[in-house]
Amino acid sequence: MKTNAARLLDALGIRYELREYDVDEADLSAETVARKIGLPAEQVFKTLVCRGERVGICMAVVPGDAELDLKALARVAGDKKIDTVPLKEVQPLTGYLRGGVTAFGGKKDYAAFVDETIALFDVVSVSAGVRGAQIIVAPADYLRATGGRTAALARSRTR
Repeated sequence: MKTNAARLLDALGIRYELREYDVDEADLSAETVARKIGLPAEQVFKTLVCRGERVGICMAVVPGDAELDLKALARVAGDKKIDTVPLKEVQPLTGYLRGGVTAFGGKKDYAAFVDETIALFDVVSVSAGVRGAQIIVAPADYLRATGGRTAALARSRTR
């Protein structure tokens, strides 16, 4: 299966692996995806669609075992406040469904802010733009494809 995100990587000459998995509509969590594709959750990055007063729509990319620190994202983006967009707006803004959102190959190129822990790995996994498929790619190549800026954006989940 070739997705828009995969086609963009092809056009940029970026090497990647497309890894497919069975989708459970009731559980689209990054931890479940990680288990299904055989990677630790901290290596599977999830993409959240956010909106700030100044930056507008942007993508925040954080490890699957963490949550986004909205205050940290606002600081990095140069905004006073940023929130995630309501789920009903995700597809109209990006062209992607929840569980299939990725920071590249969408309807529009939005600024991407990526948690700095991405640099800890040889490869990371991100959504391929559809539920049931992940792209395994080198962090430097992912950052090149998204134009992503790295910063400390994630915090441990409070249970």
